[in-house]
Amino acid sequence: MVNLIWATRGHSWGFRFLLRGGYPDPLAAYERAFAGIEDEFAACRSIGQQVALRFPDPLGRKDAAGRVIPHDFVVMEPFANDVNSVDDGLQSIWPLVDAIFDQVWNIDKPPAGPAIQTAFDEVLAQRT
Repeated sequence: MVNLIWATRGHSWGFRFLLRGGYPDPLAAYERAFAGIEDEFAACRSIGQQVALRFPDPLGRKDAAGRVIPHDFVVMEPFANDVNSVDDGLQSIWPLVDAIFDQVWNIDKPPAGPAIQTAFDEVLAQRT
């Protein structure tokens, strides 16, 4: 099982957690992972058995204010060992969520977390 915290924003909905990595409230884990690199446009940093990963939307999608949409992940085992750079994250993590994001980024209201988790679980099941 791949455990991820995924935070991003859509075209008209603000920054939020789409995947919670098994945490009821992932904010503390997210803040620990990104402490010191909050302002980095792209980043990859290992913290214990987790990796903080951030990159701009690979398709250059922007929000209503014209800002490129960032994707922030806290990658946990087993994939954390395979993510040593932003490029690694683009190759191994982005394919797990790209189709999901494509479906929700331009909707008016933020997507429901459980629906995103279900879609993510389906992607993982197809890969095994």
